[in-house]
Amino acid sequence: MQGNTTGDQLEALQTIYFDYDRAVVRGDQKSALESSAVAIGNNASWGTIVVEGHCDERGSEEYNLALGERRATAVKQYLSDLGVPAQRLDVVSFGESKPAVQGHDESAWRWNRRAEFRQLN
Repeated sequence: MQGNTTGDQLEALQTIYFDYDRAVVRGDQKSALESSAVAIGNNASWGTIVVEGHCDERGSEEYNLALGERRATAVKQYLSDLGVPAQRLDVVSFGESKPAVQGHDESAWRWNRRAEFRQLN
């Protein structure tokens, strides 16, 4: 399954996936973030980009909201370390409230542990 973004202009920004109960950017996701940093840098007209943190359904709502925020913040920090101005990035957590895939097993959960991008309108 290939991740996508909300907003046609942000197609270059790929969904970033996380391991269970983790908020550390995985090694296999770093090249996607490097490409995203270049795309954001080349498109000042995008304005502020919101990094949305998401979780699978396991864990309490409160825990998953906090974990989603840590995931979004990790992506923001990684992009900032690559030169994206921090003021162009906001973070928000949806916890488990917006699953990308419905299901109650690892085949669904793996796609729900993610960070996505959208433009701030």
